[in-house]
Amino acid sequence: MNADPASAKAGLRKALRAARREHVAALDPRVKALLFKRPPAALGALVAPGAVVGLYTAIGDEAPTAAYAGHFHEAGHRIAMPWFAAHGAPMAFRHWASPHLDDLLEPGPYRAPQPLGDAEALIPDVLFVPLVGFTADGQRLGQGGGHYDRWLEQYPHVPAIGMAWDSQLAEALPTEAHDRPLAAVVTPTRLYGPF
Repeated sequence: MNADPASAKAGLRKALRAARREHVAALDPRVKALLFKRPPAALGALVAPGAVVGLYTAIGDEAPTAAYAGHFHEAGHRIAMPWFAAHGAPMAFRHWASPHLDDLLEPGPYRAPQPLGDAEALIPDVLFVPLVGFTADGQRLGQGGGHYDRWLEQYPHVPAIGMAWDSQLAEALPTEAHDRPLAAVVTPTRLYGPF
């Protein structure tokens, strides 16, 4: 692996994004529609009753979370989604009152829909995170913006669960001091962890 983790990460992101794009494009739409509908039962240990569940809105080929939002909402959890006041502002979380109402979302500065600016600020008790790559022992390669790394550094008690396609599994990933391992990773075919 490259001695400079930042350079190695940039090269891996490009390759893993291409593999993810090809993988998702090759999926039969009827099969794709059946994936990521419910979290695996084993995740129950990480999502306590009444917990505030942090989820992201998938962009492009990221693993989708919309069905998870509906599942947790119907199970009585409050859903928190990333919210940015402006481009470059720190990531916060706001309440998405109903995953069934897209009009409770507005375009955010990073292309992702986010809760309305007057939505209640929340701190997730458990956080599902997007990723570009992951290892079988829970290392994560993110998009490169550092938003989740910085937020998780402020809230080290919050377990982070990766959402990924099977094609995003890497044998190894370069790590830096700020990289935090995931508590688990969910793919369409298996659950890695909880670690």
